[in-house]
Amino acid sequence: MSIQTCFITKKELSDDDLLIFASIRPQLAALIKNDFPTITNKHYISHEALNSYRTKYLEDLIGKETKELNKLDKDVIEAMNANLLLSQNIETDIEGTFTLGQRIADKIASFGGSWTFIIFFFSFILIWIAINIWVLLWQPFDPYPFILLNLILSCLAAIQAPIIMMSQNRQEEKDRAKK
Repeated sequence: MSIQTCFITKKELSDDDLLIFASIRPQLAALIKNDFPTITNKHYISHEALNSYRTKYLEDLIGKETKELNKLDKDVIEAMNANLLLSQNIETDIEGTFTLGQRIADKIASFGGSWTFIIFFFSFILIWIAINIWVLLWQPFDPYPFILLNLILSCLAAIQAPIIMMSQNRQEEKDRAKK
């Protein structure tokens, strides 16, 4: 590993901390050449100096596009400079505060809105009708027009609707926390 000097900062650094100027993108190289016209393709530039020019290049691009940087743009640029995250996964924090009933409601709502539930319930209805028409032809427990089946469907809808509403409320809470 050899030691080279950064053309911009004049610091002596190892090869791992430097890039040869010839390998830099043309847009960044042009920006650097504006400030350092004597730099050649054989010179080295540090990652730190290159990052500051990347930031300057991004500011110029964004500035040309919007004519001025808004707060979010500045936050993005500052985060890039500091190698920070702009967002975090708050899903686990939010879900940790849910009660047992809320978590159960979410599970029921996710199952109730799935193809598995639709196929299962459609099969259940077909089997119910088949049993009451063909199997128990002489004494069906729920003869046509299947009043007991209608009662079961109505009860399911009456229970499932508020559970789905609870789950939607929780999703709204998650969405509000993400903003």
